[in-house]
Amino acid sequence: MKSFPVGELKSNFSNILILVQNGEEIEILYGKNKKPIAKIVPLHEQKKGKRNIGILKGKSKVSFAKNFKITTDELFS
Repeated sequence: MKSFPVGELKSNFSNILILVQNGEEIEILYGKNKKPIAKIVPLHEQKKGKRNIGILKGKSKVSFAKNFKITTDELFS
């Protein structure tokens, strides 16, 4: 991962975006101590095609306490 201070990031933004487009993660450094405060990462395109529905079936459980009550208005507000 490459790191750039804000000033360098601003002056080379187009070139840095090319790095990100090619899969590189960029860390943004800020302040006198050049502490990392943020990261620019490439977006991964969502795969198109079939999605597996129910892949968590049987692997999780949802239960409510016996005294749990909620009105429809509370649920949808």
